[in-house]
Amino acid sequence: MRRHTTFGRIALAATAGLVALVLSACTSTAGAKLPEQQKGGFDGAVEKRLSAAITDAMTLADASAGFAGVWAPWAGSWTTAQGTTTRGGSKPVSESMRFRVGQNTTPMTCTVLLQLVDEGEVGLDDPLTKWLPGLVGVEGVTLRELCQDTSGIGDYVAQLNPEFLMNPTRQWPALELASDGIAMQRVGKPGEKWGRSSTNAVLLGMALQNATSRSWQDLYKHYIFDKLGMTASSLPESAQFTVPGPHAAGYSAGLDGAGAIVCEPMRDVSSMSPSQGWTAGGVVSTVSDMKAFGQALASGSLLSEKSRAAQADGIAIGQSWERYGLGMELLGPLRGSSGAVPGYLSAVYTDPASGLTIVVALNNSTAGPGFAQLLAQRLASIVSKTPAKEKGAKVVASLPWSEQQTVDALTKAAPCPAKKAG
Repeated sequence: MRRHTTFGRIALAATAGLVALVLSACTSTAGAKLPEQQKGGFDGAVEKRLSAAITDAMTLADASAGFAGVWAPWAGSWTTAQGTTTRGGSKPVSESMRFRVGQNTTPMTCTVLLQLVDEGEVGLDDPLTKWLPGLVGVEGVTLRELCQDTSGIGDYVAQLNPEFLMNPTRQWPALELASDGIAMQRVGKPGEKWGRSSTNAVLLGMALQNATSRSWQDLYKHYIFDKLGMTASSLPESAQFTVPGPHAAGYSAGLDGAGAIVCEPMRDVSSMSPSQGWTAGGVVSTVSDMKAFGQALASGSLLSEKSRAAQADGIAIGQSWERYGLGMELLGPLRGSSGAVPGYLSAVYTDPASGLTIVVALNNSTAGPGFAQLLAQRLASIVSKTPAKEKGAKVVASLPWSEQQTVDALTKAAPCPAKKAG
């Protein structure tokens, strides 16, 4: 048995400056314009390395399926779907298959908040109690602090994850999730320090539902999915246990009573209530849809200039190159997020200057969101040195990590690698 590391982050020792987001002065809602994408793929050697990175990650995560997309505007693009829909099965996966995006839902929730701020519906520094009056234990917390994970409120996932795995189809009321998080030991006082917590996004979801009198199915559709053409994305209802549309089965190791990972038997947790994550982790999407969202998130294309600046105003959370904005991670020049929910882990990152975009997903959640982040970093490292096809094209800035560092960290982050045949 290995200790449970599902919500840990693997820090790589390196330093580099952040690339600033270039804001357009043309209109208040036009973010940084990404460079035009070069047609065609990368050369064979690069694509072979990218494919090997996905295969390696699938083995380390004991996943039967891996999905990825890499778009480097100066050099080309590459997408893949590897493996089979089930462990030991023969049906191949396809690039259009859907998966649960886990905590990649959170930046969507915060982007909805910022659009409501732009519309004057709510204020970024509104106290949470303005929209959730009578809720005990959240005094002094603002909507901004919920999105920046500086509320001090504990993470309900750390408390309830064993129950999620043992009874994945249980439907969880948002208030119950929030109450479990609020009852946990505090990270600090509101605004005092950073501490990752899915409770924050659930509380924000409750507040904005009250403020708008609209469901989150409607809010995501109106403010995110329709605007970005994300036709395969949705927040399934609490009682919709299967991933809508074609998908690979989702797997996870179990946990013992002390929270330690039990690698065998590997559990099929494909049937699951999205209420476990709701506005923190309940959305279902695809590689192509997550590309659209990731690029909009990094460029701020859905937001006013003021809200774009607020979302990208990151605070230090680890290494000198690792910061956290409003629902958005900043890793060197990359902006995005990673997530895991029983059955799937995934990540999406974009560099708003060069346009480099990485999306990855695997159908085994055991290794956690940090594993997906590292895989995205490995793919970014591989393509970062690819020369431009046209003179003067903008390439990604120097990354503060090497491919070998990500390879080493991925190996350390994998608690249940697949057993070698024979």
